[in-house]
Amino acid sequence: MNYYLFSYPDRDCILVEKQTSTYKNRAVRYAIYPISYFVFNRTLCRIRDAFYRFPIPCLLLYLLFFSTGIQGQRVTSIRINEVLVINEDNFLDNYGKRSGWIELYNSSAGAVDIAGCYLTNDINNPQKYPIPKRDVLTKIPPGQHVLFWADGLASRGTFHLNFMLHPTKENYIALYDTDGKKLIDKIIVPAGQRPDISYGRTIDGQNEWSFLTKVTPSTNNLTLDTNEKIENFIKNDSIGIGMIIVSMPVVFLGLFMLYFLFKYAGKTAIKISKSRALKAGAEHIHDKEHIDEGAVIAAITTALFEVTEDVHDLESTVLTIHKVTRRYSPWSSKIYGLRDFSRR
Repeated sequence: MNYYLFSYPDRDCILVEKQTSTYKNRAVRYAIYPISYFVFNRTLCRIRDAFYRFPIPCLLLYLLFFSTGIQGQRVTSIRINEVLVINEDNFLDNYGKRSGWIELYNSSAGAVDIAGCYLTNDINNPQKYPIPKRDVLTKIPPGQHVLFWADGLASRGTFHLNFMLHPTKENYIALYDTDGKKLIDKIIVPAGQRPDISYGRTIDGQNEWSFLTKVTPSTNNLTLDTNEKIENFIKNDSIGIGMIIVSMPVVFLGLFMLYFLFKYAGKTAIKISKSRALKAGAEHIHDKEHIDEGAVIAAITTALFEVTEDVHDLESTVLTIHKVTRRYSPWSSKIYGLRDFSRR
């Protein structure tokens, strides 16, 4: 099997010469593939052959990657993010009532379902409130929050706990895994909480805790009302001369880099395509300088003829003329042979 690289009409292709033989005769077939398709197909064949030869290592490698992807989406990435103990003039629940609440935050890059986990305010009873299953709202998207109301009325729904937060004492809050034994996260809210001031992480998911005068239920704890960099820029360069001095060299540098990138991209792409074809198994690739031009042109023409012959129907070059009989002709009509006598 031989391989030839050529360009047709505006892309790099590879011509594959295959010798087929049967018990009667031998034949040579030609096929043309885009070089990207050829490399991709050969790569898949090698992966398949490796799986057939070494099934157990390939299976273990697949399970390793699969388990690594699942690791980032476990409930261990859930954090207790913010707690409001005394709610006098703050957020209302879906019943229009005010009560303390606990906010959970998903710090992973994938959605996490906390159904079956446990929330508690008792260190001796880690399974105090089991989060109900089969509720679509228990699946927390990445970087998002969910709010649980500590109103002691679990009958009101999934997000209403069966315990309340003490307004004057310390509050122990913990989140346990589905087995009720593995601790995921915990926090001790200090005593003496003030009304409508929450205790939460300064930045979502981080370790630093502080009192938040701006309560942020179901949203980010740190919100920026102004942009310090823009304010400094307006203060120090109100006219914009500094922006021009900095931006113009950046623009011309980018154009300069694009010029060289497009200039040498074609040559580099051809070299990479050849090297990939060699790695994919085309050990007998012939360059234009080492092959007979006439043989290559003939092979390409043959392959193109086979492709076009399969695409188009076989058309006949024989023309057939049928005589059309007309029932009426003005040459044989009698009305043109009569005289028209004018009336007086």
